Amino acid sequence: MTTQGPLLLKVYAPALVQDDNRTIATVHALERALPGLRLDWKVTKRRLAAIPQRDTWLAEATTRGEFPMVCNGDEHYPVMLSGQSESAYVSPGGQPQLQVHAKLPLDVVVIAAAADVLGAVAEGARAFWGQATPDGAALDIAYQIAPTREGPPSPRRGLPALKLFEHIRSPEIPYYLGWLNYWSEAAARAIGFPDPARDTELLSRSRRTATAGWIVQLTEAPLDLDDPAHLEALKRAYERFPEIGGRATP
Repeated sequence: MTTQGPLLLKVYAPALVQDDNRTIATVHALERALPGLRLDWKVTKRRLAAIPQRDTWLAEATTRGEFPMVCNGDEHYPVMLSGQSESAYVSPGGQPQLQVHAKLPLDVVVIAAAADVLGAVAEGARAFWGQATPDGAALDIAYQIAPTREGPPSPRRGLPALKLFEHIRSPEIPYYLGWLNYWSEAAARAIGFPDPARDTELLSRSRRTATAGWIVQLTEAPLDLDDPAHLEALKRAYERFPEIGGRATP
């Protein structure tokens, strides 16, 4: 059995602009998705420090184009959220992006709330698309994109090779799949989801979001690629959506 580790979440959104309220909105959304969570701590010189006026602090950081890391201050149950700006040179369609990252313990509480968590973060950031995957499976998925010393990616487990982010033609097209997938209305349209004739199984584990996007869950349990059924589910999803990862023939 794979050691799945924490749940890693990442969403891809338009770049931050002056007085952008999405930083605060995303933090608030994650807190609502996990009742009792409060992200009002930061890490300074490897030490935790409380943030007395967190929303003011976040707003000030946003004016500098930053989305600093915030956490719950609990070293035994760490929840972290941060954002990273990516330049147009390494982003699809030559458009700069904001990537929002979260890391959460993969326990029964988070598993039960994972779809809500992904939807909250994605819609708080007004993301094009995003995904949440246990750390163990995320490593295998990363090999689909990472180039080797010899050249192109060398994916594990028979998964398809995917294009580098900057070679994807549009920011609405997802780069890769995860256990839970958030597709905005534009992203779903770009990849052709849903097709009632072909997506019966996926639709049985899907839900609409408040902004007409989709949360699509590949497997009932958190994705574990040592499980042959999970690996096949991931491969089937790649076969169904050749646009993902820029694999469609122009």
